Amino acid sequence: MADLKLGKLPERTPVKLTLLIPPDLNEALVAYGKAYELAYGKSEPIAELVPAMLRAFIDSDRAFGRRSGT
Repeated sequence: MADLKLGKLPERTPVKLTLLIPPDLNEALVAYGKAYELAYGKSEPIAELVPAMLRAFIDSDRAFGRRSGT
């Protein structure tokens, strides 16, 4: 099941993330974390996956890239 849009996370220094999210988004993130573990054989905390997910989202947003020059 390694066909997730998010690739395996590289080694990194942990970063603390504090944010409030609605319960349905939390459930989706927990489910994604389980899918990630099945795909890569390693469990990662949601707080570690979210920054990579946000980077993947921003990198794939062509309209944003055109506006920001990234």
